[in-house]
Amino acid sequence: MRNILVPVDGSENSLRAARHAVELARLVKPLTIHLAYAHEEPIVYGEIAVYASREKMAALQREHAEAMLAPAERLVRESGVPYTSKILIGPIAQALVAHAEASGCDAIVMGTHGMSALGGLLMGSVATKVVHLTRLPVTLIK
Repeated sequence: MRNILVPVDGSENSLRAARHAVELARLVKPLTIHLAYAHEEPIVYGEIAVYASREKMAALQREHAEAMLAPAERLVRESGVPYTSKILIGPIAQALVAHAEASGCDAIVMGTHGMSALGGLLMGSVATKVVHLTRLPVTLIK
């Protein structure tokens, strides 16, 4: 195991997943943690388009994504473990799995429930989709 994807969304569960990945990295050297925040393409239509252009909405989403990544980046940086950080745009689970594959990740470590208010009953909907879409081992952190 040399590369682990850790999807983050600003939730405490995703930060716990980052902590778990850091602990793994201390046991398995060298190991790189790939932090990723994924969001859907901004949709701007109707009256809101008068006030916010697609570019403005994209800039706001980028600021939000950077804020969501910051705590996990700080945690990993302070641990001394090598890491990358990426903002992904597209269907969230699919974007995460595609990034894991493109980055040569050997595993995914993620929280069971994120910031979504409409998550699954037993396990978050993004986590469920990732488990079904990938062939990589997935460790879910509560």
